[in-house]
Amino acid sequence: MKKIIVISDTHGNSNGVQSLRPLVAENDYLIHLGDGSGDIRAFWQEFPDKIYQCRGNCDFFSPLPDEDVIEIENIRIFYCHGHKYGVKSGLSALLAETKKRNCDIALYGHTHVPKITEMDGVTLINPGSLRRPVGEGGGYCYLVIHKENVTPVLVGESVF
Repeated sequence: MKKIIVISDTHGNSNGVQSLRPLVAENDYLIHLGDGSGDIRAFWQEFPDKIYQCRGNCDFFSPLPDEDVIEIENIRIFYCHGHKYGVKSGLSALLAETKKRNCDIALYGHTHVPKITEMDGVTLINPGSLRRPVGEGGGYCYLVIHKENVTPVLVGESVF
């Protein structure tokens, strides 16, 4: 069983990111989906084997990849910020790319709206924004993968 913290759109909220330190320490991975990718810089030194991240549309001059695929417990995960797939207008392009890459899950951000969507056998997960959510507080996704079972939980709390 693997436990993953998924965050996105932190936009300089270092206090919110640092409040997640105990979670990062006790879980297997942290995935940052862009827009504030530098906010987890301190975690790279402390947890170098736990961190995956990509750049978002506000991560200017970042050397990070736009997107990537990882495999955890035989589950293939496509992760990206989402802006290149027009996620504010719908999820069909993201779904098509996820299926093209033979992935079971897509993780994306950009909209700042937490959402779990099942489409055509693929789970699409947006953890929301840790910085500028629509509504109260910030949020992230707690994702558990155990064999072929995937359990995403959206967690909303004020972390400012």
